Formats: sequence, structure tokens, C-alpha cells
Amino acid sequence: MTGRWDFISLHRADFGVQRICRVLGVSRSGYYRWTAGAAARAERRAADDALIAEIREIHADHRGTYGVRRVHAELRGFGHTVNRKRVERLMRREGIEGRHLRRRKRTTVPDRLAPPAPDLVRRDFTAENLDEKWCGDITYVQVGGTWLYLACVLDICSRRVLGWSMATHMRTELVVDALTMAVATRGGHVDGVIFHADRGSQYTSAAFAHGSDRFGIRRSMGRVGSSYDNALAESFWQGLKREALRGVFTTVRQARLEIFQWLTYYNARRRHSSLGYLSPIEFEQRHRAEHRLTLAA
Repeated sequence: MTGRWDFISLHRADFGVQRICRVLGVSRSGYYRWTAGAAARAERRAADDALIAEIREIHADHRGTYGVRRVHAELRGFGHTVNRKRVERLMRREGIEGRHLRRRKRTTVPDRLAPPAPDLVRRDFTAENLDEKWCGDITYVQVGGTWLYLACVLDICSRRVLGWSMATHMRTELVVDALTMAVATRGGHVDGVIFHADRGSQYTSAAFAHGSDRFGIRRSMGRVGSSYDNALAESFWQGLKREALRGVFTTVRQARLEIFQWLTYYNARRRHSSLGYLSPIEFEQRHRAEHRLTLAA
């Protein structure tokens, strides 16, 4: 219908509104209502253009990884009261979308002879307090014709990456180093925390068990071959691979730098849906502030 109104406006001086409306089979009142709303439509178009510019800036600032929900949360964080459906409509119209995941490579090699730890989590990846439950896993990054392996430790309550380690091997020290960094991040006071992982040989090793015992950490393990038993870590890897790994790295140094930058960004700035679209560090700061108020009450 908009095309007809435009046609009438274009030719009204030559043929008159009444005649054109009669030929096109439309009402003059409808045309005049449309012309009366021209200013409002122009205002909406200008507002949409300004919003699209902000959406593009957010999308680029987050390396093209944010989809509708996180873009919407970022806009709200900047003080906008825009509706999510409007953001979705504009992003679809402009072809702006988040990054999607590629296929994965297997990294978990279970040691059938090592005694497993009990499953203390049982797929309950929630926690009321910080340092109540941690989880960890290993993933890979292709570097030229070889692989760089990454181990991480996450706090289940805040989703914060507390420790990580990168190496061109999957020996036990890879996961021990990540755990040691996590303990240091928490100031060394982690006695009683549950650490959940899969039954990969690194996590069932005597060296990892000894390191956990030394820090007072209680080990927990899921079943062999069940990604759901370590679902939070799996979800974290999906985010990493979708957002940070945009092709094959040419050098280990380049891969380390890119991953380090993303981990830093993830902790400090990346909005997490399960945290009310706060970043992990923002969530921890708010959680500690609320805990202090509860104690003072």
C-alpha cells in the first residue's frame, strides 16, 4: 500500500488526488491519513537508523559474536529501554547475527584403570556461593598442522574463568597448572571447594589427585562419554570456539595471545545470560556486595 501512496504523492499535481485514488481503487481519506503520519514515520526511521548504528558498534566491539539477546542486554546496559523484538527485527533486516559453532574434536581420553572420583555435582550446575563448586575441562585449538591445548577452571556460581593453562601437549601438568592458577586467583583459600571434571586421564591421574588434596579440593567426576555430566564446561568451550577461534592460527604465539585476550574479555565484559546479562566479574562484585549487606543486617 505504501507504494500506492507514494505514487499518488508523485503525480497528484498532474492528475489530482481524487482521480488517482479512483483509478487505483483506494480512498482519499486513507491517503490523507498516510500523509499526516509522514513526520512520525520519518522520526521512526531516524530512530531506527540511530539504533542500527549503535547495534553495529556493539556487534563490532564484541568481534561479531553477539546475537540478539546480548546486543539487547548491552543496549539496556547503556541505558536504552528498547524492546528486544525491535532489536531482533533490525538485526534481521540488516543481516547482523552472532557467530555459530563449528564441529569439535575429541579431547577426553579416559583412563579405564584409574579409580574415578564420585559425582558430587550430578548435573546440577548451580551454586549459591562463590567457591562452592568449580568445573574444568580441556579443549584444543588448531595451529597450522598441529594443536594447542587449553585447560580452564570455572567457578560454577559466577561462570568466571579462575585459571587456565595452554600447552602443545595434554599431559597432566596442563590441568594441574590451570588448577594452581585458580587457587591463586582466590588467594589460596579454597578448602572444601568441589572441582568437577570428566574422566579424562589427566583428571584421574595421581598427580592431579595429589594437587587437589594439597589445596583441600574435593574432586568430582561425571560418567565416561557423557557431555551432559560436564555441561557447563562444554557450553563454555562452545562460546570460546564460536567467538574467539575464527580460523586456523599460524603460530602458537598468535593463538596464545588471541585466547588470552578473549578470556580476559569474557571475565570482564562478556554478558552472560545465566547471570542476568552481567559479566562474571560484575556478577561476583554484586554477589559479594549483597553478601556483605546480608551479614550487616
